[in-house]
Amino acid sequence: MAVAAPGQLNLHESPTWGSRSVDCFQKLEQIGEGTYGQVFMAKEIETGEIVALKKIRMDNEKEGFPITAIREIKILKKLHHENVIQLKEIVTSPGPEKDEQGRPDGNKYKGGIYMVFEYMDHDLTGLADRPGMRFSVPQIKCYMRQLLTGLHYCHVNQVLHRDIKGSNLLIDNEGMLKLADFGLARSFSSDHNGNLTNRVITLWYRPPELLLGSTKYGPAVDMWSVGCIFAELLHGKPVFPGKDEPEQINKIFELCGAPDEANWPGVTKLPWYTNFKPNRPMKRRLREYFRHFDRHALELLERMLTLDPAQRISAKDALDAEYFWADPLPCDPKSLPKYEASHEFQTKKKRQQQRQHEEAAKRQKLQHPPPHSRLPPIQQSGQSHGQMRPGPNQPMHGSHSSVPAGPGHHYGKPRGPSAGGPNRYSQSGNPSGGYSHPNRASQGGGGGGYGNAPYPQQGRVPPYGSSGPRGSGASGYGAGAPNFQQGGPYGGSGTGRGSNMNRNQQQYGWQQ
Repeated sequence: MAVAAPGQLNLHESPTWGSRSVDCFQKLEQIGEGTYGQVFMAKEIETGEIVALKKIRMDNEKEGFPITAIREIKILKKLHHENVIQLKEIVTSPGPEKDEQGRPDGNKYKGGIYMVFEYMDHDLTGLADRPGMRFSVPQIKCYMRQLLTGLHYCHVNQVLHRDIKGSNLLIDNEGMLKLADFGLARSFSSDHNGNLTNRVITLWYRPPELLLGSTKYGPAVDMWSVGCIFAELLHGKPVFPGKDEPEQINKIFELCGAPDEANWPGVTKLPWYTNFKPNRPMKRRLREYFRHFDRHALELLERMLTLDPAQRISAKDALDAEYFWADPLPCDPKSLPKYEASHEFQTKKKRQQQRQHEEAAKRQKLQHPPPHSRLPPIQQSGQSHGQMRPGPNQPMHGSHSSVPAGPGHHYGKPRGPSAGGPNRYSQSGNPSGGYSHPNRASQGGGGGGYGNAPYPQQGRVPPYGSSGPRGSGASGYGAGAPNFQQGGPYGGSGTGRGSNMNRNQQQYGWQQ
């Protein structure tokens, strides 16, 4: 397959896509599930290469191939960047399929269609949910810089992601981060005059313009989501964990202030402004709330979480922010520690199994109480009171003896967005983890406009050299949609920070 150079659009068609059977792969383990399909870790039988297979769910499609899958395939075939997941090929299953154990999967529909992605060891949410996990400042800078680099490439080539969240950011054990799950992505025009649906982006990461009903928007919607991720990494928990849209917009107003024509020209003309307009004055409290953040981090966060999308910082300008050029510098991805595979779907499954085990143990304790330490009294004639039967180590009747309790069970709070406790992320950096200071001569960062390819360079020399496109296997999962219960980079379900349980639970149709 002919591909473009790193950072360029891939304009070459692949006529062999769809010609191979899924039988060329051995499914090893399910690593995700969502509304649009399942994702499996698999091995290509001939080469032994580990890949991710995303099965496109066709059960509910009465009129043909899902439009969301068509868009995802079309966009991923076009994009070619080291920080964007690579779609390797499409494979089919012409006959009845089998599960990992070789049993028929019970699908009444014969055959199936799979997207083959390069395999990634973790997603950001699954990695952050590991017990005792603490990200260092150089590590956070490394991940954020890769996220912004991949997103800048998408925006330059006029692609909106529209579902940036931790579970859609995949990470391998070489420290490389890649944008994944382009199921909600779409191309946009630079004039932003087209009407787009505002029912996109997971609720906790949805920007205020979409919550207020805007249908004309651009790359700024993704940058708000990036700001939420950035704050979450530094703060240790989500900053806007709303249960529904009214609560979500209210949490944003409480921290970022109430919008008006002075700080956001045109906001009063948005469709739902009147419905969500606060009934009391609200001042911006971002700097006060995050006063423990580093000065440069706070300055960048302020520009990412700007209410007015026209004033929100672009990915290109964010890469040139002082935060990435002040000590401690972003570490080299290859210097990051290697972890056991951590996907949101798997970590939530483990927590669910642990809760079920604890509940079973509790029921067992209630049904089978611990044996009593005393035998029943023996009634003897001529005595009005029972008497204890003597025995070894047996107290006589009337003495005080404590009854030994059964095995105790501690029921910790389930891990999730509302869990309290100390932050999981270190506020102190590791200066030794960064490279020596690079040449910081600016080449002129310039405005945040987005033109067409070729992909331009950022304003400064990067802190570490590009390792080029990774040629491991195909990747770019995302089996869930943002308005459904299932979520995750592979579409995992559960209650983690990147979950969809707090989204609007309705299924929305697509507008353009």
